[in-house]
Amino acid sequence: MTINPELKYSRDHEWVKEEDGLCVIGISDFAQDALGDLVFVNLPEVGDAVTAGEAFGDVESVKAVSDLLCPVTGTVAAINEELLDAPEKLNEDPYGAWIIKVENVTACEDLLDAAAYETFCAEA
Repeated sequence: MTINPELKYSRDHEWVKEEDGLCVIGISDFAQDALGDLVFVNLPEVGDAVTAGEAFGDVESVKAVSDLLCPVTGTVAAINEELLDAPEKLNEDPYGAWIIKVENVTACEDLLDAAAYETFCAEA
C-alpha cells in the first residue's frame, strides 16, 4: 500500500490536497485496493454543494457499489470527466486520478496526516 506523504486523508479513505485555493479530492491506494477493479463512477455536477461526511458520488467495482464521502464542505468547482469513461484510472494511479475539486471550503473532517493514516489503515 502506498501513502503519499504530501496529502491529508479522511477515515473514509479519501485524500485531500490543497491546490490554488481548492481542495482536490481522490481515493487512497488502500481504498482502490479494497474496492477491486472499478467499472463505474457516479460524480456530482459542478456547482453542487458537498458536505463533510456525506456522499457526493459513488464508485462501482466488480465487488460492490461504495459511496464516496466528502472530507470537506464546499462547492464542487470541477469534476474529473476522464473518470466517466475510464474509472480504472483510480486503480491505476489513485494519487494522480483526482475525482472532484471543491471551492469555498468552510469545514473539513478531521483529516489525518500520512503517518496517522498509515496507523489507521494498519488497525483496520
